[in-house]
Amino acid sequence: MDAVKEELAPLQSLKHSADTEPTPKLEAASKQAAPPVKVSAQRQMPAKQVVKGIYVSAWSAVGNKLEQLIDLVDQTDLNAMVIDVKNDSGQVTYTSAVPMVNEIGANSHVIIRDLKGTLKRLKDKHIYTIARVVVFKDPYLSKKKSNYAMKTYQGGVWQDNKGIAWVDPYKEEVWEYNLQIAKEAAQLGFDEVQFDYVRFPENSKRVDAEVKFDNPRKWTKAQVIESFLGKAKERLGNEVYISADVFGLTTSSDNDMGIGQDWSMISKQVHYISPMLYPSHYSNGMYGIKYPDLQPYAVIHKAISDANGKNSNLMRVSAPTAEIRPWYQDFTATWVKPHKKYGNVDVKEQIKAAREQGVEQFLLWNSNSTYSYR
Repeated sequence: MDAVKEELAPLQSLKHSADTEPTPKLEAASKQAAPPVKVSAQRQMPAKQVVKGIYVSAWSAVGNKLEQLIDLVDQTDLNAMVIDVKNDSGQVTYTSAVPMVNEIGANSHVIIRDLKGTLKRLKDKHIYTIARVVVFKDPYLSKKKSNYAMKTYQGGVWQDNKGIAWVDPYKEEVWEYNLQIAKEAAQLGFDEVQFDYVRFPENSKRVDAEVKFDNPRKWTKAQVIESFLGKAKERLGNEVYISADVFGLTTSSDNDMGIGQDWSMISKQVHYISPMLYPSHYSNGMYGIKYPDLQPYAVIHKAISDANGKNSNLMRVSAPTAEIRPWYQDFTATWVKPHKKYGNVDVKEQIKAAREQGVEQFLLWNSNSTYSYR
């Protein structure tokens, strides 16, 4: 619907909110080389679960912080963690054996020095583990291999409004790089691989006017994203579950919003689809809600209703259909006017709005991995 597409422009970047909350500096990580982790042979699919999870940054997946988060899981109905394997900077957070990772030094600042040990610790606690792989927003690969970067018509490396370079989603060498990292994560023991930033940059009018994509097959953006995820499922789908993070408005839009994220096309290629339904990221007036950040229940109720409708349409024609597992807001969006301080009550309002419509699974986002949920 055109009205929904028009609402996209005023939104804050619907990235997980790490863009707006501080994170530790790389210098704090160990720069000393660690031996590459040994991977296991192909494994059987893990048992399916009703996942109730939290985002765990690489910095939070070590030491006392990890123990605090394990305690949180123990004390609540939470049962899963989404852990950064390849982050928003393009850094691989563990010591990888993937050739290009080592060629370009993408894991030169290892954060999780004993990933296999960490996964064993979580398995012993019966915690479902999800590897987060940030795909096409990759300033590190763009810098080290500029031939893979999105390029302007003048031949320079294109940057978004925040000065961040992206890789060209049309380049299958970029697919292969990310799929090798995802494959390694699966073989290390993760139960699921979640692809984030599996899209083109927002502000599509500007992007399309400035970027010369490497697109000899004349694919649409939505075809590219669908094809990448289809390849991922083909390569990994017998070992781990595959999920994709998508903009919240994909639940309601009837097009790809200029970023290549078409709900129906993506839903056919993954086991789980995770719309980022952060109330703070909806523009004022969306869904007829004057100030969405102040009304988390209303926002989630409408978004999930639309998502269920889309999945019902897919099932009606016997199309493969991903299960819905939304991201909810467990952070305070101080940059939004007006906003409110989010706490446990607000988080549970979001969960309730979806649960009333049959969606039990959820993930909670806080870029610092500090949660109010109890």
